[in-house]
Amino acid sequence: MRGRVRRALAAALLAVGLAGCATFPDNGPREWQEQIEGEGELGGIPRVPESVEPTAPPTGEPSPQGGTPPEPEPCDDPDPAVIATCLDPVGAIAVLPDGVTALVAERLTGRVLRVARDVEPELVATVAVDASGGGGLTGLVLSPSYAEDRLLYAYATTPEDNRVVRIAEGEPPKPVLTGIPRGPVNNGGALGVDVDGSLLVATGDAGGADPASLAGKLLRVDAFGRPAGGNPDAASPVLSSGLVAPGGVCVNAATTAAWVTDRRGGQDVLHLVTPGPLGPAAWSWPERPGVAGCVAQQDIVAVTQSGAGALFVLRTDPLTAAFTATEIQLAGVYGRLAAASLGPDGLIWLGTVNKDGGAPVPSDDRVLVLPPVASGGQSRA
Repeated sequence: MRGRVRRALAAALLAVGLAGCATFPDNGPREWQEQIEGEGELGGIPRVPESVEPTAPPTGEPSPQGGTPPEPEPCDDPDPAVIATCLDPVGAIAVLPDGVTALVAERLTGRVLRVARDVEPELVATVAVDASGGGGLTGLVLSPSYAEDRLLYAYATTPEDNRVVRIAEGEPPKPVLTGIPRGPVNNGGALGVDVDGSLLVATGDAGGADPASLAGKLLRVDAFGRPAGGNPDAASPVLSSGLVAPGGVCVNAATTAAWVTDRRGGQDVLHLVTPGPLGPAAWSWPERPGVAGCVAQQDIVAVTQSGAGALFVLRTDPLTAAFTATEIQLAGVYGRLAAASLGPDGLIWLGTVNKDGGAPVPSDDRVLVLPPVASGGQSRA
């Protein structure tokens, strides 16, 4: 159904032919409760220590500097999961089709960098941003036709407004959707890509929750910023309303379900996207761990938590999208986690924001690549 948005990430995420509509369960808020930490029935992401002790040189080989191992450079990180180091707080990540390179948005500087393992980050573009009120460069996705046009889209807070810009390497960013109100708080936003190539734009409520404004909404637009076909109002870019401070939008290519994270007054929440006003949260965290980015694949939704410094994994039923199990991973391993993105091979890319309110180590901030969360596992009550 075109009226109900068909959900997906770019086709490279999963080679599944998608058609039809998402199924939206009629389930109310789900409250967080402590679950298994680290490795567990969901197939835990391995923990890698922040640092390792230098090993002694092989027998017969002299140690440098008279037997004392050299001190590592500040930006050297021995963790094999770390792809890039010494960045500014990472606002968003978009993984390139090769699966080994990504574009990274720095929230405070507005820089977009190309990163890969053992390669110095390369500047692709700079967007003039104002990072006050949680804004800056907070969203980044590849064009649905990136293989042909090499374009990407970013969500940025500028001195004038919050907006979506289109970036072609070597050219100034061009505005696509402007006029999203900005205010003293909740200027951040997030981007996703729908199954039909439409852009999903989550905007913060900059104060007032005006039904006629673009603030506090999930917008669905085409590559030129026009309302996408199938929106509730054909003349409006608004798909859903009721957001406060969204942190991430993710789409499940297998089920077409779309999810958006949000921070609101008394709790953090995860919503299953439906047209019109957002209903009760699909999951809630009363302790407010700072939900941020998310990824959705097969039967899981994984949400980064900047305050708790963890990855919260929810297992979903593929038919109803109801949650069947949860698990906390990476708690305290990398510090504050925010940006999240899926590679075409199912690997999960994450970005840290330890320089923004955390306890940074010399190699922060970092981009990490982790194995996909294992499928399967038994349900828990």
